Amino acid sequence: MKIGPLTVEQGVLLAPMEDVTDPAFRLICKRLGADIVYTEFISSEGLIRDARRSLDKLLITDEERPVAIQIFGGHIPTMVEAAVLAEQAAPDFLDINCGCWVKNVVARNAGAALLKDPPQMVAMAKALVEAVDLPVTLKTRLGWDKNSIVIVELAQRLEDAGIAALCIHCRTREMGHNGDANWEWISKVKAAVSMPVILNGDIKTPEDARRAFEETGCDAVMVGRGAISNPFIFRQIKSYLSSGVHEEPPSAEERIETLIDHLRLSLELKGYQRGIREFRKFYSGYLKGLHCASTARGDLVHYDSFDAIEERLRQFQVFLAAYEHEQQARESVLAMA
Repeated sequence: MKIGPLTVEQGVLLAPMEDVTDPAFRLICKRLGADIVYTEFISSEGLIRDARRSLDKLLITDEERPVAIQIFGGHIPTMVEAAVLAEQAAPDFLDINCGCWVKNVVARNAGAALLKDPPQMVAMAKALVEAVDLPVTLKTRLGWDKNSIVIVELAQRLEDAGIAALCIHCRTREMGHNGDANWEWISKVKAAVSMPVILNGDIKTPEDARRAFEETGCDAVMVGRGAISNPFIFRQIKSYLSSGVHEEPPSAEERIETLIDHLRLSLELKGYQRGIREFRKFYSGYLKGLHCASTARGDLVHYDSFDAIEERLRQFQVFLAAYEHEQQARESVLAMA
């Protein structure tokens, strides 16, 4: 897959997700094998008004490259102005959000609302391509609903407008995150355009990724919600794609050490109290499936200092090691019986 000067083979990408893909999470996913990471989606109106929250989302670091900044909006002049501002943050490329299905975005004629007006989406894409020097990509869905799937013709028109790559979430706006993603449309789009096509939707396991490449001919896969509960998925997918062998799941120790590294990054990049507060959503994913994880998580969300959090996690590590030793001893006794 080639996006401007960037080349990635069988790429595994981190999806843009609001309140999730902040710089700290992007860095963790990059270290764990993500080929390209995306910022949270950024309001074009917020950028041109110098809104603090929107400006903060422009922060990128060299370690996470290649990285894309994603912006959304429903007014073309505002989107153009925002794209020029985003370009100044020096991402590797810009991405247009034409797929977000949530009501408060759609109500602004942005995100997936543009699927009801394909000419407006194409005009927006063309305007941004002409306004910036960076490559411009676009992320969208199959259509507004099952009766208006427009993705094949739309992809052709977006390519003509100069879009460098197209990411398709293989659901309609009406579906939101419900139901199964319909990957069959990816091969149809691939047959209709020459630009790279990225598959998004239901990439939850290494097997899913391999099947997506084999069945659809997509140029890359994008992982969204699956990365929240398992940021190790990028490393797991890449290992499986290259060898066909599953790597061992991360140990409890590695999961906890990665959690602590992630929290440190969050504090460095966001500040102390905000970093701790906004990190709480990640405990569940890192600790999922570990013995007595709910008890540990229940404690962690109430702590407001790094030292207290780290101490509780170290205690949990010791507890898990003792539990594992006890289980192994029990199994050994049973095997000898």
